[in-house]
Order: sequence, then structure tokens, then C-alpha cells
Amino acid sequence: MKSNWLNTNTFHHSEFKEIELLVKKKEKKNLTISLCLPTLNEEKTIAKEIIIMKSELMTRFPLIDEIVVVDSGSSDNTLDIAQSYGAEIYEASNILPHLKESTGKGENLWKALYITKGDIIIYLDADIKNIHHRFAYALLGPLLLNDKIKYTKAFYDRPISTDQQKIRATGGGRVTELIIRPLFSLFFPELTQIIQPLSGEYAGFRDLFEKIPFPIGYGVETSMILDIYEKWGIDVMAQVDLDRRVHRNQDTKALGRMSFVILKTFLNRIEGLEKIKLNTDLFNEMIQYKQTSGEYQADIYKIKDHERPPMITVPEYCEKFNRHL
Repeated sequence: MKSNWLNTNTFHHSEFKEIELLVKKKEKKNLTISLCLPTLNEEKTIAKEIIIMKSELMTRFPLIDEIVVVDSGSSDNTLDIAQSYGAEIYEASNILPHLKESTGKGENLWKALYITKGDIIIYLDADIKNIHHRFAYALLGPLLLNDKIKYTKAFYDRPISTDQQKIRATGGGRVTELIIRPLFSLFFPELTQIIQPLSGEYAGFRDLFEKIPFPIGYGVETSMILDIYEKWGIDVMAQVDLDRRVHRNQDTKALGRMSFVILKTFLNRIEGLEKIKLNTDLFNEMIQYKQTSGEYQADIYKIKDHERPPMITVPEYCEKFNRHL
């Protein structure tokens, strides 16, 4: 295990507060930057995210070139609100519509590659209650200032002590500590240095994202880390402490369903990497229980076991961006 990565590739957002410097680096390198917000019924938080990012990082400092919302079929006013505040809005089902339709966060992130223009793409969850423009510029800092770093990941919340410094831990990430960190410890000890692997805030270069597959659902963050690690190694990755993130919390049953999807994604990945051999097929149903009229009944959550291939394998994408396999 490379014990030094935690020190060399971990940053605090305050290191990148000189946004003018980031703008100069962006312009010197002739880069464009897109911000993508994947949404599903986020009318309570989407306006504030767009207002802050647009006013601080487009109007005040020309760091971001576009803000794009990719929606999974919201039944509230998410899209109308996003459009009214200046974001470009898309329904995922209308992007590359000839492909078999799927829904999920990973689907939105994957299709964002087709409709965004940037050389760098920032992905932020759309339910952040304490949104601040550091959620974007801090993720861009290592990408713009260090030529070796191609992917950045956010972490936040609780302080923990290391040998000589304090960094922030998982931020109450129950699924991370109960599922992902034990699995990383067993199969990829080096990746345990990533403090919050399931955080929904990350950024990277297009030429990295376009070369990896995207599971359509909750497993996308896990698979992304594993695929980047296997293709390019941990040194192309960095993590940035954003201090604190406030969002809606999910109940235990919802976290159980999330864990089920992530576990299945992880097992499929490590079998593909020939780290294990599964002698049975994995089922696609998470079986939980609920009490109705004094009786316990099975509450079955069925997942779509599907992922999108690397975007660079899609002919329409290659034509649009002049890419070649």
C-alpha cells in the first residue's frame, strides 16, 4: 500500500480560494469546464445551487463555462426552476433516445458526457442544503494546478487524527464504513485512503470519464473509483476536504437498498478483474420486510442490473467530439 498518497493527494478547500489563479490556469491550458447537476425532484435546493455557482463562478469569476441539469423524470418543478435561473436543462430520456431507456443517477452522469461541452466535468449532487461555490472550485483546484491529477473526490464532516495532521472523516457515511471500507480493506487496501468514496461530488477530465463504464444506479461512484484505479492508478486521483455538507438523510431501509446495489456492483467488478470467482449467479432482488396489519410481508426491491459502456464506444459521441477508439 502506498502510505504516502493520503498526505500528497489530500487537500483542503482553502488551498484553492484564490479563484483568479484557477481562472488563469484554466485559460493558460485552454480548457473549458462544465458543471453537471443530476436531478430527481430537487425543487427545494436546485435554485440556490444554480444561483451561487452562476454568480460566483461564471459572472464574478469566469471559471465555469456552463451549468447543465440532467433529470431522471422529476414530478415536481425542478426543471422549470433550473431553467428559470439560467441552467441548461435536459431530460435523460431525450438524450441519445435510440438507446434502450434506463433511469438512475449513473444514467444521468453518463448522458451528461454527451450534452456537456467541457474538457473538465464537475458532478455535484443537487440536494446540498449548505451549498457554497467551494464545492466546485475546490474540486477544480488539483486538476488545474497539478498536471498528474485527473480526478478529484470530495469529503467532509467529522475530524479524525492522523500521525501529524487532522483530516475529516466519512461525514457519517454509514454505507461507506459498513460496506465499502471493509471491501476496500479486503481487496484494495490502497483505496481505503479515500476518505469518502461514496460522496456525490467529484470532477475529472472528459478523456478519463469517457473511457470507463457507468452503472446506471447507486453503484456508479464505487465502480468509477475501481475503474480509474485499475486503468490509471491511485496517483491520478486526489481528494478535497470541503469541511461540511448538509443534505437529507435516508432511513435504514433505503441505505440497505443502496448497499445491496453497491455490493452487487463491487462483486461484479472484482470478478471481472479476476480477483474472485463466483460459482453462482447473483440475484437482483433485495428482500426486506414490513409489517402490515400485524403480519410481516416481504418488501422486495428489484434492481436493473445494467451499465452503460464507455461513452467513447458510442458512435454519435465519437462523431460529435471527434473521438476515436
